[in-house]
Amino acid sequence: MTTKEQFENILAECRSLFEKKLHDYGPAWRILRPTSLTDQIFIKAGRIRSIETKKEAWVNEGIRPEFIGIVNYAIIGLIQLDLGPEMPSSTAKASSMTNEEALAAYDKWAGKTLELMLRKNHDYDEAWRSMRVSSYTDLILMKIFRTKQIESLAGDTLVSEGIDANYMDMMNYAVFGLIKLTYSEDAAC
Repeated sequence: MTTKEQFENILAECRSLFEKKLHDYGPAWRILRPTSLTDQIFIKAGRIRSIETKKEAWVNEGIRPEFIGIVNYAIIGLIQLDLGPEMPSSTAKASSMTNEEALAAYDKWAGKTLELMLRKNHDYDEAWRSMRVSSYTDLILMKIFRTKQIESLAGDTLVSEGIDANYMDMMNYAVFGLIKLTYSEDAAC
């Protein structure tokens, strides 16, 4: 199976969970500011690192669901950067976005991130395959801290990529981790 096929299979799994949660909750996440999403991704990555370090989890979930959460929160972050967060109206709905619009936005950003991965993967010759899953965790955490710094600068960077590029990188590292965990590649921490 090619990297593109593996990546698309993982994205389909992440999208399926996103769609199910969208059914249950609607696009309630439209109220979240990107800074809140960065913090949510931090919580997920921090839990992965904790489990990798302690070699055990007291909550009966492993690191796989947390990587899926990072993928989905990164896409939500990209949507929110693109559209801006919504303030709830006086109606009982958190968002004016329909589930179909949310899925279309999800697909847009998943596709853009896949395209970015393919370009980078070409240039780096699949270097990610020789990395450990724990390295993806550390790189995601580093990208989170970079993103928090950019957020505190209100996006006014001198030479660095923006928040969107960092969300895409976080997502790509999470997908790489999921590929290794799913396809039984050397996933040693």
